[in-house]
Amino acid sequence: MSQEILLLEDDDSLNHTVSLKLKKEGYTVRSAFTMKEALLLFRQFSPALIICDITLPDGNGLDFCSRVRKESDVLFLFLTALDTEEDMLAGYQQGADDYITKPFSLAALVSKVGALLKRFPAELPKTIVSGNITLYPEEKRAVKDGENLALTAREYSLLAFFMEHPIKVLSRGQLLEAIWDIEGNFVDENTLSVNIRRLREKIETDPSVPAILKNIRGLGYIWERKCEKR
Repeated sequence: MSQEILLLEDDDSLNHTVSLKLKKEGYTVRSAFTMKEALLLFRQFSPALIICDITLPDGNGLDFCSRVRKESDVLFLFLTALDTEEDMLAGYQQGADDYITKPFSLAALVSKVGALLKRFPAELPKTIVSGNITLYPEEKRAVKDGENLALTAREYSLLAFFMEHPIKVLSRGQLLEAIWDIEGNFVDENTLSVNIRRLREKIETDPSVPAILKNIRGLGYIWERKCEKR
């Protein structure tokens, strides 16, 4: 399986050119033109590398990098016309791994991408195991006690997000942003609670007294079991 790259660049021509070049080099490329599109693709496909412009139509690439860093240590490369030392330092301070300024050569970009991706594991974990529950990320399915769990897409996404962030209190806002929309605009306040309850009914021995997925009053929820990536 080729390594996936998420390209966030609002210039149509440049986006197409860079995407085409990277695909010819054997990479899988997901293109986005706005922060909103990019965040949804990032959470859906878990790319190995993000290439990101800074000046975007719906925000700032620095903010996007900061948001991503709260969820993942994915490799991050800025590709931007902002070329002062202060601009570069700002990029690194937000968590970027590297920085390329425009104009640039495609050959230099491909070389930089290749060097960065050598730091990425050759094989991603095939499973995430937590007690009697096993998650299969590539297949988007979960198993409990050897039996497939009948999960909706939302329930699976919730389960995956919790198992990727175990022993950590996750706020309602973090969960709404991760599973639904960047700002949670399209869900009412009860949607998360309903989905949490339904997920508990499928994973807990006694859903009314949860032992795995617990509520921390006033703060959010926590997956109170260690998870092992294999």
